[in-house]
Amino acid sequence: MAERAFVFGVDLDGTCADFYGGLRPIAAEWLGVALESLTETVSWGLPEWGIDRSPGGYERLHRFAVTQKELFRVLKPMPGAPVALRRLSVDGIRIRIITHRLFIKYFHKIAVQQTIEWLDSHDIPYWDLCFMQDKAAVGADLYIEDSPANVRQLRVDGHSTIVFSNSTNLDLPGPRANSWNEVVDLVLAEVGRWKAAHKDRGELSGE
Repeated sequence: MAERAFVFGVDLDGTCADFYGGLRPIAAEWLGVALESLTETVSWGLPEWGIDRSPGGYERLHRFAVTQKELFRVLKPMPGAPVALRRLSVDGIRIRIITHRLFIKYFHKIAVQQTIEWLDSHDIPYWDLCFMQDKAAVGADLYIEDSPANVRQLRVDGHSTIVFSNSTNLDLPGPRANSWNEVVDLVLAEVGRWKAAHKDRGELSGE
């Protein structure tokens, strides 16, 4: 029987992709305000930008950003994310992308297409691409997330989860990474522990 690979569950927006940096100029256009008026230090839901008080709220902004501005295709990657994921993949780690980008109805095809094009254009390796809200349902040995709600739920369910730091999650306890170099170190350390545990149970052969 083939040995099972270590599975790393990877969030996209705010973790691999600079979601807030990419959305900010689009939000300024949509709101009709100067870019400088929208702070870069935000909390979850973007109340600092007044999105909740705008017509249609966040859902309307999100639809505009994806369908009219191709948000998911033009986002910049977080510094170091593509090369870090390539390194982990070469080390035999199975990259499982898990994202909740399909939370708004009727433009799933566009969101999926833009996501695949973005991953390919930045040469980000992955074995699996999962679009779902319940990220624990697809399973992984280790997750990385920026969403406070997702981090809390994954940990409540007993899943090891790295917090990728941004202004929305600074109150969460570690383990946390402030850069993708730190992500690599944390993942490799967890892989080492995982291999030792599985070898002790006879599930991995000696190297």
